Amino acid sequence: MNERKPISVFGPDFPFAYDNWVANPAGLGTLPADRQGQTIAVIGAGVSGMVAAFELMKLGLCPLIFESGRMGGRLRSEPFVNSPQSIAELGGMRFPESATTFNHYADLLQLERRPFPNPLTEAAGVTVIDLAGESLYARGMDDLPPLYREVATAWATALDEEAYFSELQQAIAQRDVVTIKHYWNILVHEWDDRTFYDFIATSRSFQDLSFRHREVFGQVGFGTGGWDSDFRNTMLEILRVVLTECDDHQHYIVGGAEQLPRGLWMATPECQHWPAGTSLCSLNRGATRSGARKIDRIDPQTLRVTDEYGNEHDVPAVLATCQSWLLTTSIETDEQLFSQDNWMALDRTSYMQSSKTFVMVDRPFWKDKNPVTGLPCMGMTLTDRLTRGTYLFDNGDDQPAVICLSYTWMADALKMLPLPAEDRARLALDALQKIYPELDIRSHVIGKPITISWEADPNFLGAFKGALPGHYRYNRRMFSHFMQDGMPDAQRGIFIAGDDVSWTPGWAEGAVQTALNAVWGITRHLGGKSAGTNPGPGDLFASLAPLDLDAESE
Repeated sequence: MNERKPISVFGPDFPFAYDNWVANPAGLGTLPADRQGQTIAVIGAGVSGMVAAFELMKLGLCPLIFESGRMGGRLRSEPFVNSPQSIAELGGMRFPESATTFNHYADLLQLERRPFPNPLTEAAGVTVIDLAGESLYARGMDDLPPLYREVATAWATALDEEAYFSELQQAIAQRDVVTIKHYWNILVHEWDDRTFYDFIATSRSFQDLSFRHREVFGQVGFGTGGWDSDFRNTMLEILRVVLTECDDHQHYIVGGAEQLPRGLWMATPECQHWPAGTSLCSLNRGATRSGARKIDRIDPQTLRVTDEYGNEHDVPAVLATCQSWLLTTSIETDEQLFSQDNWMALDRTSYMQSSKTFVMVDRPFWKDKNPVTGLPCMGMTLTDRLTRGTYLFDNGDDQPAVICLSYTWMADALKMLPLPAEDRARLALDALQKIYPELDIRSHVIGKPITISWEADPNFLGAFKGALPGHYRYNRRMFSHFMQDGMPDAQRGIFIAGDDVSWTPGWAEGAVQTALNAVWGITRHLGGKSAGTNPGPGDLFASLAPLDLDAESE
C-alpha cells in the first residue's frame, strides 16, 4: 500500500504549489534592467509585507517599508520584562505542519519549532475539560465519557457525508487539481450562503444527537478547542481549515514567532542587482518609514505614498498588506485606485475579536503530581467559564514558565475589552481557582500580566477575518486582485496582500501565499516575468482560478 502523502495548504480554492515555487532554484523571476534598483512601497511590516519585501529585494527592487506600529504585525511576541526568554505570544502562536510555505521561511531562518500544547495532545500532557461545573481529566479521547466520543464521531461522519472530506483530503495530499476543483466547486455552491452552525444542526449525524452534543462541540470542539465563536461564519471557512489540517499537528516557534519577520528584515540572501550582504534593513537605512497616511495616483505610471509626517514617496507600485478596513479609515486612499466591486469587498470584510491574557510563573508547577490521583495538578484547560482556553508553556523545570490564562474570541473577548490587564488576570485566576480549588496558582505568579484585545488596536481593528455567508464573491475579488492585466490604468499598480486577502484568514500561511501573489503581480506590472521552468501563480491562474460566482450570475 502506498503511504499517503502529507496534507498541505494546497487550495482548495486556488491549488497552486507556493511551497515548490519559492523553493525552486530557478527563482521567482527577472525584471528588465531599467527596473533594477527601483523603489516600491510596502505598507505593513507583518509577515505578509516582510515576505513580499524579501522576495522583491531578491529580484533587484528596493522595497521601502512603511509601518505605523511595530514590526511583526500579528506575529507579536512580547517578552516578560524580567525574563526575556519567557514569551507571551499575543498574535499567531500555532503553526501547522501543513503550512509548508510559511515553514519554508521558518526553515530558511533556522527557527526552532516544538509541538504546541493543544488539548488532548502529547505536548499538553493532561487536558482538563470543565463544563457545567464538572471537571474531567484526560490524556486522549479514550479517557473521556461516551458523550464526547459521540460528538467526535458525529463531526467526522458529517464531514465525510456532507462535504466529501475523504475525497478532498486525498486529492489535496496528491495535489490532484482536477479532483479538488470538482468537489470544492460543488461545496462552494452548496455552502457559501450557509453557516457553520447550519452544517452542524442539519447534518444527519448530529440530528440523531441532543442539543447538549452540539453545545459540547461548540464549547470544547476537537483539535485546537471550542468552535462556537465560528458558528456564525460561512461553513466554507471551516472546511478550508479542517481539509488542510490547519487545526492539527501544530507547532510553536521557540523564542517567539516575531523572529520570522524580524529575521527576514536582517537576512542577506543572494540577490539580483544588489551586492552581497544587502538586506531589507540596509535598503531601508536601518528603520522602516512611519505609517502610511495617504495613497494617491499621480500619473498612469506613478503612485504617491504620504507618511504620517507628510513625507511623500513616488513609486511605480504599492503593496498594501494592512488590514483592509485601514484603507478607508487611517489611510486616505484615492477612490479611483480600486473598482467599486473591490471597494465593496474590502469594506465588507468581517473581523473577529480576540483577547489573550498571560502571566509568568516561577516554574512549571503544573507538572507536580496530585498525591491522590497521581495526575499532574493542572493541565491545558478548556471550559465554559470566562477563560475558555488556558495553555501552559514550559521553559524547563528550573526556569520561569508562562500561562496563557485566557484565550477568547468574539463575545467572550468583548467581555474583557474594557478591563485593564490586572483585572483580566484577576478574573481569569478566579475562574481557574474554581476548577482547581486545591491549587494555589496565584502563589506562583511573578511579574505583571500581559494582555491584548486586537479589536482595540487602531492598526488592526480586529484579530482576523471571519467570512460570513455570502462572502465568497468578496473573498475571490480580493484574492484575485493581483491579476491586473484587464484592469483600467487607474487601478493598476496597487496590490493587496495579507491573511484577510487569503482564503485562510487567521493563518500565517494565507498571509505568505497572498504576499507571493503580489510578488508575481508587481513583477509583471514592472515588465518582468517568471522563470520558464518555474511558472508563478499568475502564469497558471487561468487553469487554477477560484470559482467565479460573479461571472455565473451575469
